[in-house]
Amino acid sequence: MSTFNKYRLEKNLKVKMLVFDLDDTLLRSDKTISEYSISVLEKCRASGIKVVYATGRGCTLNIVPPELFDGYVQNGGAAAFADNVQIYERSIPTEKAKDFLITCDKAGIRIAAQDEKRHYSNFKVNEMWSWITYYNIVDFNELDINAGKLYALPKTKQDIEVIKSNNPDWINLIIARDGVAMFMHHEATKSNAVNALAEHWNIKVSEIMAFGDDLNDVDLLEYSGVGIAMGNALDEVKAVADYICDTNENDGAAKWIEEHVLYENQ
Repeated sequence: MSTFNKYRLEKNLKVKMLVFDLDDTLLRSDKTISEYSISVLEKCRASGIKVVYATGRGCTLNIVPPELFDGYVQNGGAAAFADNVQIYERSIPTEKAKDFLITCDKAGIRIAAQDEKRHYSNFKVNEMWSWITYYNIVDFNELDINAGKLYALPKTKQDIEVIKSNNPDWINLIIARDGVAMFMHHEATKSNAVNALAEHWNIKVSEIMAFGDDLNDVDLLEYSGVGIAMGNALDEVKAVADYICDTNENDGAAKWIEEHVLYENQ
């Protein structure tokens, strides 16, 4: 694994887009962004660098200040927005996923469909994540939405077997570090959504720098001109990164940017 050698290959390289995962990357464990990180992002934007977040979340209300970002990616790549205008969508019509949702529900697996506004589930979502209040307990037979993602909370090996054996082949399955199984449209990846933003802004892939910590960040770090894993990242993420910065609790991304990116872009 290199440090940031790929970044140094092109001496005249100017970073034009910074992409951050949120949870355990830009956000601290209390789900806030430090004042220091905010100040660094503001400096980046003032210098002309596009600042983007790419999250597995479907709704980021009250999580991040929207004025800090030029664009964002939701639901692991199901949607991308530039200046609050949606430019990319790869959602899942629940009509196509209904049999899968019902099968998991009948097996006693906690499962939900999520769009950009709400969670539609067979369990009380706020008992798992206390800060989530925007959810409805529903009958999946009657659900009719375009879901950015589906997710399940398997408890046993049998639950995982039910999920894997019934998972439609046109959906990507990712099991995150917290054990949550996430299902997205097979073209709904962070790299695809970020690429749509890059094309929209006429930015080269080599001019993109991305930070992440979990399995659904691997494709983004591999895609970007420079991929940086957090110090608290999974080993699988660190293995594909060009550099490993400090942890999210220590403002690792902001410190690395201030030392290297802002300096190099002067």
